Amino acid sequence: MRVPTGRYERRVAKAEAVELLHVDQLSETKLGAITENVSPRGARIITDSICAPGKRVLLSAPDENVKSLARVVYCHPVENRKFAVGLQLVMRVKEWQTPH
Repeated sequence: MRVPTGRYERRVAKAEAVELLHVDQLSETKLGAITENVSPRGARIITDSICAPGKRVLLSAPDENVKSLARVVYCHPVENRKFAVGLQLVMRVKEWQTPH
């Protein structure tokens, strides 16, 4: 019997350069990040910036032609002053699931 993980769709390991824009802040500074894994409804990214759970961000992956609002689910410190951030995407993104 499978134990539920809280995810509806399988994640795929994928390292993709992405940009984050904090929607709830006045700053228009885009932050760089790298995905670790993605699914049509979510992503785990690694970034230099703390992202508070519950906050909204605009996630864009220019190379994939992906842009979606997302909600920060978690933010955990990892090595070298970086943070692992779990994102729940507002829109379903199929493009990340297709290989190049």
